[in-house]
Parts: sequence; C-alpha cells; structure tokens
Amino acid sequence: MSKTILITGAGSGLGKGTALGLAAKGHNVIAGVHKWEQKSRLLEDAKKAGVIDNLEIIKLNILDFMDCQKAWEYDIDILVSNAGIGHSGPVSEMPVGLIRQVMETNVFSALEFAQPFINSMVEKKKGKLVFVSSVAGLSTTPYLGAYNASKHALEAIVQSLRHELVPMGISVATINPGPFDTGFNDRMYDTYAQWFNEEEYFTPRKNIEAAAKAMAEGQFDPQPMIDKMIEIIPQDKHDFRTILPTDFVKMCKDYEDNQYEIQCDSVDESKK
Repeated sequence: MSKTILITGAGSGLGKGTALGLAAKGHNVIAGVHKWEQKSRLLEDAKKAGVIDNLEIIKLNILDFMDCQKAWEYDIDILVSNAGIGHSGPVSEMPVGLIRQVMETNVFSALEFAQPFINSMVEKKKGKLVFVSSVAGLSTTPYLGAYNASKHALEAIVQSLRHELVPMGISVATINPGPFDTGFNDRMYDTYAQWFNEEEYFTPRKNIEAAAKAMAEGQFDPQPMIDKMIEIIPQDKHDFRTILPTDFVKMCKDYEDNQYEIQCDSVDESKK
C-alpha cells in the first residue's frame, strides 16, 4: 500500500538514497532538502531513477520557521526525521556554543518540527514517526562527545514518545546507523579545525587526527543501510530500534553493560 512519507535531510547521504528508493517503491515522498542547491541535484537523480512523479522536493531547514510552516501543511502517513549535524573535538575544551548548535538541530528542532505532525496523527489515531539516530546514541567515542550527547538525548525523547503515543495508535521507531561512508562522518571530523589551536589547547592534535583516521578507515558501504531503511520505514510493524551493521548491536550492549563495572579512573578498553 502506497504511503505519503516526509523525509528531512533528504539532500544527501542516507536520506537522499532512502527518498529515491521509497519513491521507486511507489510511495509518495516529500523530500526536504536543507539548501535550494540540493534540490537541483536531487531532481537530476530522481529523473535518472525514473521516480520524478513520486517525489516532491521542498526546501526544509528545520531551524527555519518559514520552511517548517510550509512543510506542516502536508498530510502525511509517516515522518522520517533524518536531518542532523555534528561537531568534533574534545568536549573538555570545545566551545560550548558548538555543542548547543548540535543539540538544537538534532534534538530540539527535530522534536519541534515533529510536534504538529504528531498532533495530526493523534487526531487521526494513526501514523508513524521514524527518527534517524545513530549507534553514537548508544555508546560514546572520544572527540565526538557533542554528537554523542545529541543522539543520547534523542534516544530518550523518542523512547518517551513511544510510551506516550503508541497507546494513541501511533508507531514510533529509531534507525541507528553505524559509520557509513556518506561523507557525513568525514566532514564532522573536519569541524574541529575551525577552532582548535594546538598552542592554545591541551589535547594533542595527533590524538584527534588518529581518531578521525580510524573512523574514515572503518566506514561501510551505505547501500545496505539505505536498503534497510527503504524496507522498514513503510512497514506497520518491526523492531523499535534498527541497528546496522548488526555486529554493532552486541557492541552497543557490551559498552553499556561495562559502564556499570568500569572504575572512575579507567578508560573503556574499546575506546583506547
């Protein structure tokens, strides 16, 4: 059965691939792109894929009230909250304003944008919310603390929404990708260079660069994640949390369990 699905952050990466894939499956997709320039590229890709009739592209910066007002006019079956940003660097030294930026986009604005759709879904007694989180919301990584914090907060928000809204007929789910090679992780690690000065800060630059290198070398082909998102987003029933690669399920569980045993003067072995 065809559904009307609005996806934020559809101008690149997993969001873009998922928007095109859902349109190819016959769903009516409203693809929100952060910048007008992204619309041109997505239009070209939609034409090449032969899905232009099932894909409507709108400018949608979820921090822009005008953009949000236009988007709230749509009557949708499923909201996929995918827009997000990240900043890197040691949280012991990074400007707190950068952490606020990440929280504003990934948590506060994501919820604020969803609320009018939630109201409509409650009135209809049906609908579905899918929030794209991350394995970063189930563990932590040195120099990605700002992003970790935002995704941990999002996990708490979404779990609360599940408790509150499932009794009202609304399905609620998260998607938790691991490190997929979409460019997002690489650019997130680039951000620290805008403010970091090794002469001023005590964290060795080589430590941050080593972490960035390890992330870059450990990324996966994004297509399996995109395929999984295309599969589960329209479904009426599936697991609350979808984690890929599946090996990361155990990794996240082990990491969380270890927090109950680790000493205050120790570093988790997986983060050394």
